[in-house]
Amino acid sequence: MKEFSTPVRVYIEDTDAGGIVYYVNYLKFMERARTEFMRSLGYGKDYIFNHDLMFVVRDVNVSYERPARLDDELMATAGVSRVRGAGIVFEQRILRAQELLAAGTITVACVDRAGQKVRRLPAVMVNDLQDFQA
Repeated sequence: MKEFSTPVRVYIEDTDAGGIVYYVNYLKFMERARTEFMRSLGYGKDYIFNHDLMFVVRDVNVSYERPARLDDELMATAGVSRVRGAGIVFEQRILRAQELLAAGTITVACVDRAGQKVRRLPAVMVNDLQDFQA
């Protein structure tokens, strides 16, 4: 699977009192990677808004392997494992150098912005995502 990656720095706001990244913040790091990945394919905010789209997280499964700490330089990745109808399944990782800290499978659904009802992904987006998946 092809994988997109983006750097993430751990700031004090990301950590607990012991300087360890709070578990929910790994999801924020993964969100950033998905957003930057989609932007790299040409599906940034302007495209999404102009096509009456919105993506909502439908399902999350994360395994936490090692802690990240204050001031760590991390890499957040996003790869596409499945595209279908109105959904995208992302395989994501958070790494420090080559060390796996967290891995997750995140499923997002495409909805229309106005009524927030499920809608099919645009055909061009499906093609681009399937190309990346290969």
